[in-house]
Amino acid sequence: MQGGRPRVRRALYMAALSAIRICDRFRTFYTDLAARSGSKKLAIIAVARKLLVVLNAIIRDKKAFA
Repeated sequence: MQGGRPRVRRALYMAALSAIRICDRFRTFYTDLAARSGSKKLAIIAVARKLLVVLNAIIRDKKAFA
């Protein structure tokens, strides 16, 4: 079962893939979770959710990502 808006979900998934490749913070989170859970797809979705939380915090606090 899928929830949410499909366009937003797709955008977050693609952003998560890019974040895993580029940002050390998200790459480390992804590799640790993928090793623990045994599922790479689950780890990508977890990165997408973490990315959404970070983006919401940036908007809320009006501060740049560091």
